[in-house]
Amino acid sequence: MSELGSIDNPVKFKDQDYDSLLQKCLKSALLFSDTVFAANQSSLGIPVDPDPKKAVKWLRPKEITSNAVFVEGTMGTTDICQGQLGNCWLLAALSCLTMHPTLFVKVVPSGQSLSESYAGIFRFRFWQYGEWVEVVVDDRLPVREGRLLFSYSRTTNEFWSALVEKAYAKLIGSYGSLKGGIISEGMEDFTGGIAYSLPVSSRPPRMLWRAITAALARSSLISCFIHATSVKDIGIVTSEGLIKGHAYAITDTDKVQRESEEVLLVRLRNPWGFIEYCGPWSDRCKDWDLIDSAQKTRLELAKVEDGEFWIGIEDFCRLFNTVEMCSVNPDSMSGEASDDTTTPSWTLSSHQGTWVPMCSAGGSRKYPRSFWKNPQFQMTLSEKDVDDHDYGEDDEVEEGDGEEDEEVTVAPVKKTEKQGEKKKKCTVLVELLQKYRRQKDKVNFLYIAFHIYKVPSELKDKPGSLDQQFFSNNRPVARSGKYRSIRSVWRKVHLEPGSYVILASTYRPNQQGEFFLRIYTKTGNIQGFQDFPCTNNYSVMVMSKPVLPEDQFRVQKWFDEKAGSDDRVNAVQFMNLVNSVLEKDYELPLETCRQLIFGEDTGGRGRLNRAQAEKLLTSLRNLQSIFFQFDEDSSGTMSPFELSLALNAAGVECDNVVEQLLWERFGAGEQYLPFYGFVSCVTRLQVLFDLYESESNPEVKDKGINAWLLRLLAV
Repeated sequence: MSELGSIDNPVKFKDQDYDSLLQKCLKSALLFSDTVFAANQSSLGIPVDPDPKKAVKWLRPKEITSNAVFVEGTMGTTDICQGQLGNCWLLAALSCLTMHPTLFVKVVPSGQSLSESYAGIFRFRFWQYGEWVEVVVDDRLPVREGRLLFSYSRTTNEFWSALVEKAYAKLIGSYGSLKGGIISEGMEDFTGGIAYSLPVSSRPPRMLWRAITAALARSSLISCFIHATSVKDIGIVTSEGLIKGHAYAITDTDKVQRESEEVLLVRLRNPWGFIEYCGPWSDRCKDWDLIDSAQKTRLELAKVEDGEFWIGIEDFCRLFNTVEMCSVNPDSMSGEASDDTTTPSWTLSSHQGTWVPMCSAGGSRKYPRSFWKNPQFQMTLSEKDVDDHDYGEDDEVEEGDGEEDEEVTVAPVKKTEKQGEKKKKCTVLVELLQKYRRQKDKVNFLYIAFHIYKVPSELKDKPGSLDQQFFSNNRPVARSGKYRSIRSVWRKVHLEPGSYVILASTYRPNQQGEFFLRIYTKTGNIQGFQDFPCTNNYSVMVMSKPVLPEDQFRVQKWFDEKAGSDDRVNAVQFMNLVNSVLEKDYELPLETCRQLIFGEDTGGRGRLNRAQAEKLLTSLRNLQSIFFQFDEDSSGTMSPFELSLALNAAGVECDNVVEQLLWERFGAGEQYLPFYGFVSCVTRLQVLFDLYESESNPEVKDKGINAWLLRLLAV
């Protein structure tokens, strides 16, 4: 069987299996009713209309029209018309998808019908952060005053597009969650590709036309829009019949011969299904009178108000601001035709991650004390590839860290050497996507970005995450650009062979979130991504320090007075000894003392001898000194950021995932950790490190210390 999450073996959304549900319904002769995404107001996610006449009913297609079909003839752009929901971004992406049958069938599996083996259940597949997810829905659709409330087809008895919309709404949380968005979201979720923006002004009209034509030939999804200068401008229809702030699908390009002139055309589709461009080369424009019928037949010119129209490339460049492209293969992102078959293909590495407040959500470089705590991903590039293509992005990046438009070039490439430089470097494409920010009726994207740093040779084999000093003393060699409040940011860069670290971050620290990071490199390039292994020098830094004379004296006196006949002390006696030395606000509870004792080789008796007590007492003094050093506000507690620094000072280096689990285990959900929690944390780590060192199972050793810690810290 194919790997789980692949298009052939998608993840079952909410564990609903289409085949078993279908057979169950057919056997019982009952139509499927989805309890996960029920026919109710919660699934709509929009306010209730106070007018009783406008109450929403949920009807199946054959209850709406007796001759209902899943698809009438072939699936095309006119099957998708926008209803009473501001989701043109999604429907424009779906319109683009219909132009590519091999991509379309991934989202809308074939063989579905409202007649054959009909049971009121349908399935659709969407890409979600590295894996394909199959969503099943019943075919009860929201209807108001006898008409579909949301997406519909111009062919009134056809329902496939309305069902795709319902499945996507279920995946996200509700129909209301689809209001407002960037078309790249829909494009990526329909293909698994990488979407990016191309300013119309970045290329001359004829060159842009060639780029769009080449991208369409490579099965790229393409759309465009006109910027709205203010919220009030959104939805305004211009004198040319175009809508500001509205997503259009680009569905084709072609050219016609008008007398001696060659005219380059672009075909657009308005998801509304009406309101069309009325300028040169529009449906009813007299320009077509000068074109012979054969050319008009080839272009399938239809003089009807269906939302689809042609426009000349010069007018397109004059009227539109941005083209959005989505390519399944990074090689398609050039937007240029290429016969190059020698360039090696791409290898993909992907990673799931989280930003945890006070732990791994360090914010931007404006917060140097916490920036280094962001999730770090190590990357090794060793083989240079040959790459002449310009994918619409160059290696120059913006350095403004805020939401502002401040842009400063980092590590610029000399233009006279740029192409030669590229041939000598490793091509890397990185995309960072934040997850699950569209839920129910809320859309709340964080400002996100990533930075790439070159790791010098003397540090590349250093275990543990790179520290605050490294990031304070070094500048990134590349980054995604300014922080942006959108679902994904990406950049293609050319880097020298060597070791690198990628940091994914939000603009402000302590913002909760999950993310997906994917990195493409050329196959010929040996690329390695590895966990930062945890290291333990605790015994050297803390435990091996000589016993202080005063501690030796105190322990000897205490044992003479308190020890039993075996010349050992129990946990209560040891607690009293320790707390007579430590400052009052840093005294240890009994349970922590038990942990310290069972971290020693006591022969299973739970009692300490004199040498063990002396060593532990001095170690606790050292740990208290470290705690004082990093408890900068003298609160008697420390934050997760401070914990990480304190662990490093104690000789323990952990990656972010292990540190997060440590905090969950010893912080008990609190924002701050007291001294005894710090002692428990270090003690537990010491025991686990020692057990790992004594482990002889090769399978355990192959998995590494991180896997060992993650498994046993939760025990």
